[in-house]
Amino acid sequence: MIPEIRVPAHEPLVHLLRDGMVEGVHHGSAVVLAPDGRVLFSAGDVESAFYPRSAAKPLQATAMARLGVELSPAGFAVGAASHSGEDIHLAEVLRTLDGAGLTAEDLRTPEDLPFDPVERDSWIASGRAASRLVHNCSGKHAAMLATCRPHGWSTVDYLDPGHPLQRAIADCVEDLTGQRIPKVAVDGCGAPLFAVSLRGLARAVGKIAAAAPGAPEGLVAEGIRKHPELVAGTRRDVTALMRAVPGLIAKDGFEAVQVAALPDGTAIAVKIADGGDRARQPVLAAALALCGVDREVLKPFTGTPGLRVTGALAELQMAA
Repeated sequence: MIPEIRVPAHEPLVHLLRDGMVEGVHHGSAVVLAPDGRVLFSAGDVESAFYPRSAAKPLQATAMARLGVELSPAGFAVGAASHSGEDIHLAEVLRTLDGAGLTAEDLRTPEDLPFDPVERDSWIASGRAASRLVHNCSGKHAAMLATCRPHGWSTVDYLDPGHPLQRAIADCVEDLTGQRIPKVAVDGCGAPLFAVSLRGLARAVGKIAAAAPGAPEGLVAEGIRKHPELVAGTRRDVTALMRAVPGLIAKDGFEAVQVAALPDGTAIAVKIADGGDRARQPVLAAALALCGVDREVLKPFTGTPGLRVTGALAELQMAA
């Protein structure tokens, strides 16, 4: 199957209420899959092609694990990360590079400031300039470079879609999603970005979450579970959610994409149409409640006051 490239038929997922009246509406799509891949819930358009952005990083990390890259659990965590630019992140990225006999100069990430506002302000106050190392995707790039080394592949053009590494990642994405890639773009970090469907993305993350220990997918899941602070940051909602829900793996992406999967392979994928991040959390929390996660545990992740999940997802949540 090849996801169709079309304008997605999103539907209202979240209302912003003020004194009981709807002030704003966030459209989007969401899907919940059972461990065997059956659709337990879907809203909007979960079959059209879209860009998963950084929510695809666990899939990319799995490809590198399949290629035999030797990383610690922390190394796999930061390899699947959109990190905040904290010292713990930069140290782990440097550790990955050093293990491959490389330095931050070998990274092809754009020069950037820390993603986390607190870290960014501190970075600027100390007079430090933007750097490739601090870019939120530097962990993924370091893991890519470390994967190239033992294969003797060029580390200069590792972001070229025709590079052996990127061809292997594309093959892995197709294997995990069960779909052909309909379009390849360039992500914000310069790496190839493979379009998938929301359902295919959920299927892939569910496979990673349910993988056996020691399998390539299992190595990635282990790293994410052991080091959620490296996958995002100490002040990020994704990290807090993984700490709150035992065994959960989760990853966000720009333009309000979110994936999450429980240890049994039950998986969720969410895309908010307008890219508004404030609607991402309440939709994910409602979907996790449908999967049986304790609602009390999920209360901190229901979003800012006034946001209410609407439509079929809200009805199912109330009935559960």
